[in-house]
Amino acid sequence: MVHGPLDFGLVGILASLTTALAQNGISVFAVSTFDTDYILVKKDKAEAAVKAWEAISQFQVKVNV
Repeated sequence: MVHGPLDFGLVGILASLTTALAQNGISVFAVSTFDTDYILVKKDKAEAAVKAWEAISQFQVKVNV
């Protein structure tokens, strides 16, 4: 989970998160609002998504199921 609010000048956050998933063959459904983005993955891919994000991050990933 990326905690916000994030500065509107930051770009590429959603792209980098979804790219990591795409490189691991994980499909997503992304929903963006004015101040929040959601990345939804199928339940059976959740563990693989966490591993993909942890591979590109220095932080532990938290998942809401």
